[in-house]
Amino acid sequence: MRYIGFHVNRLGELGYNSFGTPMKIIRFYLSNDMTIEFQDEHKVKVETTYCNFNRGSIKNPYDKSVFKAGYYGVGKYVAKQNYALTTAYVSWKHILERCYDEPQKHKHLAYYGITTVCEEWLNYQNYAEWYYKNYYEIDNKRMHIDKDILVKYNKIYSPETCIFVPQRINMLFVEKPNKWNLPNGISMSKSGKYITGYNTKHIGNFNTLEEAIFSYDNEKRPIIRAIADEYKNMGIPLKLYEALYRW
Repeated sequence: MRYIGFHVNRLGELGYNSFGTPMKIIRFYLSNDMTIEFQDEHKVKVETTYCNFNRGSIKNPYDKSVFKAGYYGVGKYVAKQNYALTTAYVSWKHILERCYDEPQKHKHLAYYGITTVCEEWLNYQNYAEWYYKNYYEIDNKRMHIDKDILVKYNKIYSPETCIFVPQRINMLFVEKPNKWNLPNGISMSKSGKYITGYNTKHIGNFNTLEEAIFSYDNEKRPIIRAIADEYKNMGIPLKLYEALYRW
């Protein structure tokens, strides 16, 4: 055992943090003046103390610490500014919560379905870069991140499939199943017919669910296009406007 003055030289000692990531002391001067290196592919170095090393309390920015899926990463984007969480971090964490927090995932399974986040966005740094390049507001209206207007029925949050939309537009596409476990606007009659209606207007009775959905979409389509035209002049992205017209 080597000594520095009256102190044990801990250089080269191995340990694990609370997430089980191996770490190695690569510089040791005193117990409160040392550097560790995480022994994973990223090799992040952290100046710390032997007490934190021994307790395993040293954080690795690549540990999947957010709902066991997301990680902070290394880069210029921070989670807090002036003691408050940034809007980018809140948005990112909310997406991960929908997809990977077990209580929330099962609570909203019928609403969201089985959704996932692409590998790139599990790293907060990557999501934040996309967020600040793509976020916009219209007349201070509340904005939502949407994953299935650009790509219908999409279940993956990714830079290719997501876009920010005003809340009013996003609510047009909420398809939470009703008490009959059928899509919005469709119910079941006692005779087994599918009854379709939109905005209190009765559309018709149909023998198959496919016919009912088709009639509902036909009724809804001109309304979506009218709202798209309204928001086009307010500054929504062209690709959002075109997606609304294709719907």
